[in-house]
Amino acid sequence: MSTLHTVNKSPFERSALQACLGHAQASDSVLLIEDAVMAALSGNAFAAKLADAGQSVKLFVLGPDLKARGLDPAKVASGITVIDYDGFVDLAAENSTIHSWL
Repeated sequence: MSTLHTVNKSPFERSALQACLGHAQASDSVLLIEDAVMAALSGNAFAAKLADAGQSVKLFVLGPDLKARGLDPAKVASGITVIDYDGFVDLAAENSTIHSWL
């Protein structure tokens, strides 16, 4: 039974992403949405933590939220998949549980 973890707060303001990564299990998925998308960009303070997490969990970022913040999807760190709203729905359907980190 896998879990989809959604994180919507900027990791530069809240510790939701850190808590999420500490609880996510192998085969879980982590989706960065809203202001949390800033963590997905390569070269920031969370890049190494996400790269480590990506060894056991699947990492995704919502493309429309990147665009809404003027962020370039081409600058997303390797190992993080950019998805659209249909991909979000697919992730929700593929996982038995959804946990939102606020």
